[in-house]
Amino acid sequence: IALLVGSQTKKQKQTLHTLIKRGDVDIVIGTHALIQDEVGFANLGFAIVDEQQRFGVNQRAALRQKGQDIPHLLVMTATPIPRTLALTMYGDLDISTISELPSGRQEIKTRALKGNQRKAAYDFIRNQVQEGRQGFVICPLVEESEVIEARAAVAEHERLSQEIFPEFHLGLLHGRMKPQEKDAVLKQFRDGEVNILVSTAVVEVGIDVPNATVMLVDGADRFGLSQLHQYRGRVGRGQHQSYCMFLSESQSSDVVQRLETI
Repeated sequence: IALLVGSQTKKQKQTLHTLIKRGDVDIVIGTHALIQDEVGFANLGFAIVDEQQRFGVNQRAALRQKGQDIPHLLVMTATPIPRTLALTMYGDLDISTISELPSGRQEIKTRALKGNQRKAAYDFIRNQVQEGRQGFVICPLVEESEVIEARAAVAEHERLSQEIFPEFHLGLLHGRMKPQEKDAVLKQFRDGEVNILVSTAVVEVGIDVPNATVMLVDGADRFGLSQLHQYRGRVGRGQHQSYCMFLSESQSSDVVQRLETI
């Protein structure tokens, strides 16, 4: 079993490419690095794509074309995004649905909130933390710029720390932080040293903190439905009842309908 990721050195990658092409590797696990042109397989029979909403149609097609014959393909996602539904509808995929929750988990209670309910949302988070739980506050997507989003997150972290939750320890997470800084904050959150994690979109996948039971997505109208679905999946990972609040200042009927839908 081999691991292929983009952060490996050129020499490490070249060695792995040779082993994979020769068939000396039975199973290779990796990131998007597996789809690169220079990666070839001796006899690819089965490809599994996890978090498939993060891969484009062409990327999935490129993976399938790496087999001498068309390999079996299993794509997995917890996000009911339109592209997946369309692929199923048009017969490109057979679908299996795992509809039950894992043992001991409860359904996440979800509410769409208007701007005038912001204080109530903060009070609810405070109550949860006082009961020993932890929470997330997701900052609104400013625009497609990590620099601007990082600044917005830093400012929001400062405001919440000083004005709203001065009695709690708040952590900060955004895409401009170094990997070791992100790991340190996540470890503190996992260990219970951070009560509330203020974050940008970087918490979409891969964070498993069973004690985190409440999430506020600020500016929820700025995110896609699949993103909101993924954020909500960061809570409800333990035995405690969990809650997700989608807050929007927008008065648009389209926004209201979208948030009511999710």
